[in-house]
Amino acid sequence: MAQGNAVVRSDMYSWEGIDRSGKRVKGEMSGQSETVIKSILRRQGVNPLKVKKKSKQMFGSSGGKITTKDITVFCRQLATMMSSGVPLVQSFEIVGRGHSNKAMQQLILSIKADIEAGGALAESLAKHPIQFNELFVSLVTAGEHAGILEDILHKLATYMEKTEALKSKIKGAMFYPIAVVVVAFIITCILMIFVIPQFEDLFKSFGADLPALTRMVIDMSKWFQEKWWLLLIVIGGSVFGLMELKKRSLKFAHFLDRALLKIPVLGDILNKSAIARFARTLATMFAAGTPLVEAMTSVAGACGNILYYNAVMKMRDEIATGTQLQVTMRDVGLFPNMVVQMVAIGEESGALDAMLGKVADWFEQEVDDAVDSLTSLLEPIIMAVLGVVIGGLVIAMYLPIFKMGQVV
Repeated sequence: MAQGNAVVRSDMYSWEGIDRSGKRVKGEMSGQSETVIKSILRRQGVNPLKVKKKSKQMFGSSGGKITTKDITVFCRQLATMMSSGVPLVQSFEIVGRGHSNKAMQQLILSIKADIEAGGALAESLAKHPIQFNELFVSLVTAGEHAGILEDILHKLATYMEKTEALKSKIKGAMFYPIAVVVVAFIITCILMIFVIPQFEDLFKSFGADLPALTRMVIDMSKWFQEKWWLLLIVIGGSVFGLMELKKRSLKFAHFLDRALLKIPVLGDILNKSAIARFARTLATMFAAGTPLVEAMTSVAGACGNILYYNAVMKMRDEIATGTQLQVTMRDVGLFPNMVVQMVAIGEESGALDAMLGKVADWFEQEVDDAVDSLTSLLEPIIMAVLGVVIGGLVIAMYLPIFKMGQVV
């Protein structure tokens, strides 16, 4: 039994051979040894002439990057072909050979080779944890055992499309203010380094005392010209330090996630996003037949926030003792009463996956509306801040000229 569950090490090999028509062919394949590769090639009607082990590298390190969209399209294509009656191995061959992304093609053909060698699809996917996470593998395992693999693949594709759309919406909302701030910083740097020194030379010829605001801006310009590298180090070091601290310190990550959830407007978006991902993930896994206790571990990781992760893991432990899902949700105190009531109705009616799907749809729409409101709110605030910063610099430079005009 242990042997069947063990993950077999697999390497990439390049090969050359002659097919049934006498044509010289070549390619790449994943396998445990040269002997296995040659055996697979012979079963495919290819007489292997040369099989060589490739240097070890991660999928996606060359020939393009594998994105979530690539995995989603792969799921949808594979499910469609299997629904049409195309055998699994042949489906992998068609999808793999037709993929434009070289790295994704290599990944698909590698999985195909593992399946041809006798491995289960879930076991083959588990060898590539970067592309196929625990949730993905768990659902495929459930689909294989229940004989509904194509249906599960369709559900996985839908799930990834929904979650990626949610992430893209939030990232898009954050991109606009960040881009504006970066542009404003670049413009300020240009003014400080190139423009203000020109005004300073002009003011020296006046031989008069400068206004306090002008003097302050000139001093800032001098410091910036001499210490600009220090400012970049401080900003870059702070960002890098916070990211590393979040990775290495569970206590700090917990504090940061808690603080983000309390930020006005943004915190509301993050809360609704976490609830949407919780509901969408649990609905997908429950519909696939995954036991509730087992599903909760994957659901916790999909929430994207440590507070929700800890809450869901606590719920999992309570469910394992026989407590209903609705009761555990009420106990953790993170879910709105409306969500708890819908889950309660779903449990009582036996349609929990459908109710969770409706909860996910509702909160995804709420996130969309909240992001649009945030964008509308940020635009005038950003414009006002830019006006104060850039306008303040311009006024500071022209104040001496205005005073000279008054004297004249």
